[in-house]
Amino acid sequence: MPAAALPREVIRTIRRIEIRTRRLVNESLAGEYHSVFRGRGMEFSDVREYQMGDDIRTIDWNVTSRMGHPFVKKYVEERELTVALVVDASGSREFGSVRRLKGEMAAEVSALLAFSAIKNNDRVGLLLFSDAIEKYVPPKKGRTHVLRVIRELLVNAPVSRGTDIGAALDYSMRVFRRRSVMFLISDFLAKGYERPLRRAARRHDLVALVIGDPREESLPDVGLIEIEDAETGEAMVIDTTDPVLQRDYKARAIARRAERKKLFQSMGVDFIELSTDRPYDVPLVRFFEARARRTRR
Repeated sequence: MPAAALPREVIRTIRRIEIRTRRLVNESLAGEYHSVFRGRGMEFSDVREYQMGDDIRTIDWNVTSRMGHPFVKKYVEERELTVALVVDASGSREFGSVRRLKGEMAAEVSALLAFSAIKNNDRVGLLLFSDAIEKYVPPKKGRTHVLRVIRELLVNAPVSRGTDIGAALDYSMRVFRRRSVMFLISDFLAKGYERPLRRAARRHDLVALVIGDPREESLPDVGLIEIEDAETGEAMVIDTTDPVLQRDYKARAIARRAERKKLFQSMGVDFIELSTDRPYDVPLVRFFEARARRTRR
């Protein structure tokens, strides 16, 4: 959708997200991002004279023969990366009981990561999914491209409301062929994605961002309420004053969270837990700082 065709409110939202996330990048994340994610490898930079202790495999024989004494090649880390944002666009993104909807948080977090990437001259791509592939935006650089990514996150109307994380990961393996930094952003309430997750984690530097809501952890005591599944549309009436229901609901949430954590850890997948009732910048900064310390060891 061309920018001119966007509703004024959407344009204001995009601008607000840009201002907020760029400030967070400049104040908190830019340096940590650079130190955390490595480039694809090493690229040739220059040559210099051979010194005692240099690896003889780095000798540049063409320059050596021309100059009459040994020269070695100098390499620098190739910094350019592809950042792949794989974002859940299913019906559950419209849920949020406190400060914001899950979809709004996903858009802001994606923008924060995207602006961090382009500040380091990296490319950013987007894959929106439900139980179908909703939108693919190939990786590119630059502010204009990031604004397009944010626009797609805000205005794209999904064809389906279900969730299939496994199918999204399989598709991402086809479109993001080279090793990328992949941020998988979802509430992870789906099942059956273990094998695709393992394959994606082997090829890419995969980081899972889990977006939750406090109402998924515990029920408020407000009497009889009608609830509707955001993905299936199924509605039912429950009595939130029932202590057995409350305990069972909370126990299921705790078990689901523990199972997810165990899965990520077993595959070596870093993960960040975010909630719609709390700021997202603090856990993100803590993750970047912790990972930066880990990579320096």
